Amino acid sequence: MSLTVLMNAGPWLSVPPPGYGGIENVIATLVPELRRLGVRVVLASVDSSTLDVDEKVSVFPDGQFSALQRPYNQVCGVAQAHLSGVVRRLRQRDDVDLVHDHVEAVGLATLAAMGPDAPPALHTLHWDLAKHPHLYGHLDGGDRVRVNGVSASQLARAPRALREHSVGHVHLSTPLAVDADRRPRPEKGDHLVILGRINPGKGQDVGARLAQRVGVPLVLAGPVGPYHRPEDLAAAGDEARQNPDVRFFHDEVAPHVDGDLVRWVGTVAGRERDDLLAGARAALFPLRWEEPGGTAVVESLALGTPVVATARGCLPELIEHGRTGLLTDDEDELADLLLAAGRLDPDECRREAAARFTPAVMAQRYVELYETVRRGAAARHLLPA
Repeated sequence: MSLTVLMNAGPWLSVPPPGYGGIENVIATLVPELRRLGVRVVLASVDSSTLDVDEKVSVFPDGQFSALQRPYNQVCGVAQAHLSGVVRRLRQRDDVDLVHDHVEAVGLATLAAMGPDAPPALHTLHWDLAKHPHLYGHLDGGDRVRVNGVSASQLARAPRALREHSVGHVHLSTPLAVDADRRPRPEKGDHLVILGRINPGKGQDVGARLAQRVGVPLVLAGPVGPYHRPEDLAAAGDEARQNPDVRFFHDEVAPHVDGDLVRWVGTVAGRERDDLLAGARAALFPLRWEEPGGTAVVESLALGTPVVATARGCLPELIEHGRTGLLTDDEDELADLLLAAGRLDPDECRREAAARFTPAVMAQRYVELYETVRRGAAARHLLPA
């Protein structure tokens, strides 16, 4: 395939990330499969990224994620500085056939403002689409800039102007899904796990409270704000409470964390994360928001761990109730489902992941969207003035 794609990962974390990093992990999963299909990839990230690509564009030497904790007037130029580097690269040479952008808000705005002579662009929406109503409600990317969602439910809630620019959705994938149905069945423990950044939308306080109520061990695995380890958060002192996620943890989650039945272990990655998830009775998602993509959901299935969740956002698209997980809209029923999860077959979860959520499936779908975007942009140039 003769196609060069500039993959804009942004300035916040390296690719792959050292631990937590949802978007960066998606890119690290997608790019190798695209290159196997013959796509040439130019990665716009930070210089510390180690992903094998054909070319790298960077403005910052390392990830700027810690800057997000500073006041807006101190951090607002970081993403713009990164995008200026992307624009410079696009203007230096005309070898890029398409830009695949993953930078929230400013990536889409910059690409839409570049004008008709810029390459076609596909902007992937990884987040809550209610966050930027002025941008999304008045988007005009013409036929050159299109968007895709990471679930059908996400796009269904999008503003009309954004939906009119959509070319569809692509479910997230995980390398763990490759041959997931051929691996030995994992040994299961009694614990539940909630994997992900600790914040109100993920509902770790609900999970901790329910675990205490029914007497089921629960492990909370994920960062609190910028703090990846319990000792780091403890050392930060009261000043850390300026971060809203830290306040949420201290006020709503920590009262239920006793170090025995409910534990917070901080960020886990690699083999440690996989072992924790594969050995769990179930992965719990007590959501308070409309989850757009669900990376941790497909990882759970690939490791043979059923999902118990609030039926919000993409969860009903990813989980078959009674087969690969248990879904409910009621918090009291969620407590009962924690105990019932052990009756689900881990092999069913792994078969589903191997069929639907491999990197190859995701990459093939994106190649189809790339061609759709390019055809739309090319057709516009063929129209008479």
